[in-house]
Amino acid sequence: MSHDVIILGAGPAGANAALAAAESGLRVALFDQQPEAGGQVWRAPLPGLSMPSSPELSSGDALRAGLAASAVECRFGRTVWSVGGHFRVDAVGPDGNEHVEAPRLVAATGAHERVVPFPGWTLPGVIGLAAATVLLKSHGVLPGQRVVIAGCGPLLAAVAAGVLKGGGTIAAIADLAGPSDWLRALPALASQPRLLARGAGWALKIGGARVPVLFRHGVRAAEGDDALSRVRLAPVDAEGAFIAGPERVMEADALCVGHGLVPGAEVPRLFRVAQAFDRQRGGFVPKLDAEGRTSLNGLYACGDGVGLRGALVAEAAGRLAGLACAHDAGALTAAAFASVSAPAREAIGQARAFSDAMADMMALRPAQVAAIPPETTVCRCEDVTRADIESAYADGARDMNQLKQFTRCGMGPCQGRFCGDVAAEILAAKVGSREEVGTFTARPPLRPVALADLLGSFDYSDIPIPPPAPL
Repeated sequence: MSHDVIILGAGPAGANAALAAAESGLRVALFDQQPEAGGQVWRAPLPGLSMPSSPELSSGDALRAGLAASAVECRFGRTVWSVGGHFRVDAVGPDGNEHVEAPRLVAATGAHERVVPFPGWTLPGVIGLAAATVLLKSHGVLPGQRVVIAGCGPLLAAVAAGVLKGGGTIAAIADLAGPSDWLRALPALASQPRLLARGAGWALKIGGARVPVLFRHGVRAAEGDDALSRVRLAPVDAEGAFIAGPERVMEADALCVGHGLVPGAEVPRLFRVAQAFDRQRGGFVPKLDAEGRTSLNGLYACGDGVGLRGALVAEAAGRLAGLACAHDAGALTAAAFASVSAPAREAIGQARAFSDAMADMMALRPAQVAAIPPETTVCRCEDVTRADIESAYADGARDMNQLKQFTRCGMGPCQGRFCGDVAAEILAAKVGSREEVGTFTARPPLRPVALADLLGSFDYSDIPIPPPAPL
């Protein structure tokens, strides 16, 4: 084993875990699919692209500079497709397949966005809020010239401000929450004045552009012939269900929509560690101790991949997990560990109120799922509709793996990352609870990889053929 710890994910959590472990004297290998560190929150611009300064870009640049000056072995541009043993990581990179082994592994794989399906959500021109931030932050590209922004949580304002900054027009913002929901969250948001001020700046930009903000509204349908041309918005109640009231039809060439995030906990799930369902945290998450240890010795987890808490908590939790690795490896005494980890513990405590308020805003609303029309596609990869899921229940499917067997839901390239949460909610409404229906079983490949990347220059002539057995 050439390393003391392997860390998967170079966002705020993973990168800080790597830095903390390396500063404590451990040999660290850090993997990420992107060409540079930063994750979704602090994503780096494409090489050669100059982007206007922003707090996110500054934080990302500082993180990338810290890694460059550290002893961390950064393996960027790698797609991790398998994790096994105690612990072997297989990844495809620029030079083909490679693997690394270490006695400790930190999963800091972040979260992916949730879009509760509606008619027309598969049309070209409809993208997630998180996908829109990638275009804006990394590519400097607008998602469209006339945009509707819909869903819930702080990304609504962040994307709207980015579109306006880039010169686009916003037809409307449709927020599932109401003004009273934001007012109730205000005391918690005020616990982080810097972030509250940033949000206030976004709101001023939106107000200055006279963008219509429709509180307690959701997307009834996206419409168009070959691509999006209009969005139908309708009022909803506090639980996200559509109610009587006038619909609004907005002409648009892009719809940026998102309904929160789902923890990317595939790696802990692959090792069958203890987990629990937590609606506020985004779904099923591994059970951890205070330092990020899972129920499997040597496996740690941190960041939004173990429950939605935001970048502030992810930074501190990542550092705490990295220090825990060092302590468990014998590189830090108990006294030293207690001393150097104290600031991270304090930061997590200070950010808890803010992160809880934002997580509440983004939690999945069961009534919104219940409003999905029967003919609407839920699993895009395999064209599985809500009606197909309910038909599978009628035929006897009672958990997510049975649902997969009956319908192929979750068997496409995304492996259920983008449909699993909503499909589980639909099935749970019939079965009784999310705990009963569970999750899809995690298995390699964790991400799609081309067979040619794994084989390299392999040819059938390379197969050793033994002599025939005697008759």
